[in-house]
Amino acid sequence: MTDTRGPQYEGYATGPLPGEREPATGQAGPYHPPQAYPSPAGGTQGGGTQGGGGGKATRLPRTGARTTPRTRKARLRVAKADPWSVMKVSFLLSIALGICTVVAAAVLWMVMDAMGVFSTLGGTISEATGSNESNGFDLQSFLSLPRVLIFTSVIAVIDVVLATALATLGAFIYNLSAGFVGGVELTLAEDE
Repeated sequence: MTDTRGPQYEGYATGPLPGEREPATGQAGPYHPPQAYPSPAGGTQGGGTQGGGGGKATRLPRTGARTTPRTRKARLRVAKADPWSVMKVSFLLSIALGICTVVAAAVLWMVMDAMGVFSTLGGTISEATGSNESNGFDLQSFLSLPRVLIFTSVIAVIDVVLATALATLGAFIYNLSAGFVGGVELTLAEDE
């Protein structure tokens, strides 16, 4: 194999490796990078000496300095609400609210039925109207669980549509008003 690097690398090929080189003279202490501006005479910056004693300068703490950390605060402004993202979030939240409504109605119906509320109320209505069992109003069959769940599901679907539409419309109205007055300003701070 031939060396194609040419004569420019000949000195490196014959010289010592980095671990075999002799340390450079003049570096008795730690390395200090060169400074762009010379330090003032008698100053304490940049490794100067104090009082000509030859020791390193130490930085003394300021008197009256705060010992507690400062809490950072940022003042932000909500300039625009994206209507598409508002619509997606409000749709998902209203679906969750609709499911909670249907489940809560079913649980409430089961608890009321176990307590005998419907039979007691049906008997009270029959006595108040003076009707007998054959042609009277039967509250228990009218407020059966399937009817209650169908009614609650219809209400939940209407709620999903209305909440999504109102939240999207609210985002458009907020963007219009934020264009005039600049939006809502928030001040955020870190936890201490």
